[in-house]
Amino acid sequence: MEFKISREFLTEIEQLISENKSQELLLLLEDIHFADIAEIMEELDDYGASYIFNTLDSEKTAEILLELDEEVREKILKNLSPKEIAEELDELSTDDAADIIAELPQHKKEQVISELEDVEHAKDIVDLLRYDEDSAGGLMGKELVKVNENWNVLTCVKEMRAQAENVSKVHSIYVVDDEERLKGRLSLKDLLTTSTKTPISEVYIKKVDYVKVDTKDVEVARIMQKYDLEAIPVVDELGRLVGRITIDDIIDVIKDEADKDYQLAAGISQDVEADDSVLELTKARLPWLVLALFGGFISVHVLGIFEPVMDLHPELFFFTPLIAAMAGNVGVQSSAIIVQGLANNTIIGPVIERLLKELSLSLLNGIILSAILLLGSYFLLGYEIHVGYTVSIALLSVIIMASLIGTFIPIILNKYGVDPALATGPFITTSNDILGILTYFTIAKIILGI
Repeated sequence: MEFKISREFLTEIEQLISENKSQELLLLLEDIHFADIAEIMEELDDYGASYIFNTLDSEKTAEILLELDEEVREKILKNLSPKEIAEELDELSTDDAADIIAELPQHKKEQVISELEDVEHAKDIVDLLRYDEDSAGGLMGKELVKVNENWNVLTCVKEMRAQAENVSKVHSIYVVDDEERLKGRLSLKDLLTTSTKTPISEVYIKKVDYVKVDTKDVEVARIMQKYDLEAIPVVDELGRLVGRITIDDIIDVIKDEADKDYQLAAGISQDVEADDSVLELTKARLPWLVLALFGGFISVHVLGIFEPVMDLHPELFFFTPLIAAMAGNVGVQSSAIIVQGLANNTIIGPVIERLLKELSLSLLNGIILSAILLLGSYFLLGYEIHVGYTVSIALLSVIIMASLIGTFIPIILNKYGVDPALATGPFITTSNDILGILTYFTIAKIILGI
């Protein structure tokens, strides 16, 4: 059952902290998961969060560090000495330790690394720090179980037992040659059912999915999702096994990518959160709002061009918000589907096929919606039939145009290395508003003979 933080519970913790009752606090938090303790700390002030952190043992606080909000973690680490930080990192896997060290100022990074007691652990962390954080090398951990293809089963089992002491979860057993090059993987079933004298080279599985150290994190996520992998080995430029990436690391990548795409689609150009400062939120939101404002100026100018049409048929003006809204909605729908397909790598085939499919879909939707508008404008709103024909034909044209734009732009952006999620927000909405209004009044001018 998921732990829920109540106001009463927080008040009790704050009371214990204010009265300096550390033993009672330890008993209260003893059976609470470290992720829940991190949430509790985020609800407290800086003193309260630091008090809890200093009260708990390193085995638990190390895990708590990983779950804390980056801003809270920064404040906690700022109050710790390099030796104290090193003690926390000694409890963590290499990839998690490297992530925390990467957030420290340069001078403090060196001090913390020099204080790490386990020399091999320190070397592995330093090795991970040289990779880009959005690459497979930046994601991987050094902890894994590997065996040599020249060993027999008995030797293999002995080595696996020794290696497994430093690995929290053994997802796979990897097979390497004398040069540490990845050769395949070992099935636990084959290992248990084979003679202890059998060479590993005769039983290991040669087919194994892997990624290189410079593979982008989103590509790693796509591969692991496609093949339903819990872990994937990472090799260097020479094909040597250097680490592995586990599913928990990939979940973070998928979440971060989804958050970024969602914010881009909403017209937020930077990675921000609700509790960020007003200045940071303004910097993230303002650029797209300015773009939308300029788009509005253009829309006003377009309306001014067609002022004579509205003078003769003022009823056309009342359909303008409807046309603009439908253009924006259809465009966002089309672009959202395409962006999702591009993210999941399910968009295949030539662009023309995708455009023709979207054209067929928009034509069908447009005919249905235009028919509803024609009947509604005549029977419900009481406008003359020629006005209904005008707005209905315009709506059909606008839906087709917006649909094609919503499909074409994300594909083009993706082709030139630009995140296609940009196309699903104000960019598509604003451009389709302008083109929708322009199309609407141009059609009205033609049909009504003005």
